[in-house]
Amino acid sequence: MPTQGKLEAVCKTVLERITPKPDERKKIEGLAKTLERKVAEAAEYFGVKAAVRLEGSVAKDTWLSGEPDIDIFMRLSPTVPRTALGEVALKVARKATEGARQVERFAEHPYLEAFVDGVRVNIVPCYEAKRGEWLSATDRTPYHTDYVKARLTPQMRGEVRLLKKFMKGIGVYGAEIKVGGFSGYLCELLIIRYGSFLEVLRTFANLRQRMVVDTENHYEGRKDELPLLFNEPLVVVDPVDMGRNVASAVQRQKLYTFVAAARAFLENPSLKFFYPPETKPLTVGELKEALQKRGSTLVFIIFGRVEAVPDVLWGQLYRSQRSLAKLLETNDFVVLRHTVWSDEENLNAFIFELESHILPPVKRHLGPPLEKIEDCQKFLAKHSANPETVSGPYIEDDRWVVLIKRKQTDATTLLSEKLRDGGRSAGVAKEIAQALSRSFKIYKNAEIVEVYSRNSEFAKFLTEFLQGKPKWLEKA
Repeated sequence: MPTQGKLEAVCKTVLERITPKPDERKKIEGLAKTLERKVAEAAEYFGVKAAVRLEGSVAKDTWLSGEPDIDIFMRLSPTVPRTALGEVALKVARKATEGARQVERFAEHPYLEAFVDGVRVNIVPCYEAKRGEWLSATDRTPYHTDYVKARLTPQMRGEVRLLKKFMKGIGVYGAEIKVGGFSGYLCELLIIRYGSFLEVLRTFANLRQRMVVDTENHYEGRKDELPLLFNEPLVVVDPVDMGRNVASAVQRQKLYTFVAAARAFLENPSLKFFYPPETKPLTVGELKEALQKRGSTLVFIIFGRVEAVPDVLWGQLYRSQRSLAKLLETNDFVVLRHTVWSDEENLNAFIFELESHILPPVKRHLGPPLEKIEDCQKFLAKHSANPETVSGPYIEDDRWVVLIKRKQTDATTLLSEKLRDGGRSAGVAKEIAQALSRSFKIYKNAEIVEVYSRNSEFAKFLTEFLQGKPKWLEKA
């Protein structure tokens, strides 16, 4: 176990790098004020009554040097219909950031992401709602900002920065659907509760069962109610809304990645947890050799543009991926791993690693035990003279068994047939199905070189997928 001194030395080095310097702070705070003014002027231009306010990490002074996100919120009157909230805000936001690159995003309703002077800016609508009388999910944000600002000391703001940078380094930061990790607000609440970055790590490193954090003691004396309200493995009760779990977006895999990384860092602290080395893609030759030696089969479904904003896109990609994995498993293919990749523009990929893409033409099918007389009669009627029956029915122990021909023996054939019309019957989500119905291509093992050699980001992703091991687990 390392000395406390080594842990603190690594943290000190990182903190010096990620704390904004005066010049950078002046630039970002000035840009934030300018954007507040421009959003207010754009709202006035369209006759929209809005209270405009800076929120998020810049408002709370928990942002990382070199990685500022400016969140400008428009608080609108509750008289604006829910159906119009996003549309009104987008109109104002586009006007306020004219000339900048703009991306429409989607949470509970649409909002605009723009890049102004190289800085990511989110312009988000919410209602001027009283506490506890929420009309949309984002109505809580101003209350979150006020809560955090009142409780974080200058030293604690540095601890939040360390926690955020650590989570970014191990790939668990961000509550958006693509990541399914820890939000900035969640990081802030964990520091408020436990006091420091290292204490948060120690707490999670010892996680052995479901964890509940209720800083404001909303459920004091009523802990038995919590399982009825929240079923996630990590529950952090929102201090400003006792009915909300701030950690609800955290996927199990991200939570337990954080637990494992916390243990590893406390055992052997290193800068690589905060600054993972850049992935060097395998050469085409190395890729072919790695796939050949692997022994499994990798199946890739490659398709083009999906007409959906990124947050909707990722939700549909993940849902479709799970459905296709289930399709393969239902047809007796052993899925070792599966994942999804997208450039969010013109290229998407489903990736399945199978024990084998080919199955034997015959399989053993168990019938009912002899004690179930009616079921036995139905089984015999179905299989006795069936041309798909290879052998049997025969008795094995106390039940009927039959050997039958498989409907599908090739995974690529199965996927091709199911996706020919888009795959809706196989559980593929609507927008994904529309893209697949236009065009898709299935590759197997080294055939993927055709795509791999043309796209460096996909090449990095596939290299990491094949390696499997997180970078923080690699020996220095």
